[in-house]
Amino acid sequence: MEEQEMTNNTASAEKMEGMSVNADENAAGTTHLNEPVADESVVEKLEAELQEQKDKYLRLMAEFDNFRRRTAKERLEMIQTAGKDVIQSLLDVLDDCDRAEKQLNSSDNIPAQKEGVQLVFNKLRSVLLQKGLKPLESVQTDFDVEKHEAISEIQAPSEELKGKVIDEVIKGYYLNDKLIRFAKVVVGK
Repeated sequence: MEEQEMTNNTASAEKMEGMSVNADENAAGTTHLNEPVADESVVEKLEAELQEQKDKYLRLMAEFDNFRRRTAKERLEMIQTAGKDVIQSLLDVLDDCDRAEKQLNSSDNIPAQKEGVQLVFNKLRSVLLQKGLKPLESVQTDFDVEKHEAISEIQAPSEELKGKVIDEVIKGYYLNDKLIRFAKVVVGK
């Protein structure tokens, strides 16, 4: 058995000599570092990929900056023309107001003038309803700080009207189911 171990050790030593591996811990093992890199194309390839990624990054940043500017410009245009549709719808009502004003100045027929003005008011309300404007019904409802602004508080005429809206001074409105103006109300106490 000892003889077999010696044979194995000798064979291992001969293999190592053939490989020229420096197993001495005191000797410098840097001879392979002085050799030129066998494959410099790997470094060049990595540098090319890095440059390509930098180019992509710069292009992406420029594209994003252009996108940001374009959307800011579109948003500004949208804000400036947001009311265009409503204004165009109200032009018909304005024309009716002009005609009613001429009629008021030229005629003394009070019932006909009242009827004409009432038609203009009704047309205005119908146009605004078509655009999503709805009045907030407040009278004889419970006072709600989310919908109402109390401008006064008076003695309630009956016990059932305490804490309820008795009168509406300025109407509140919803636009497409979103409250856009609080109702200014008088509350019973």
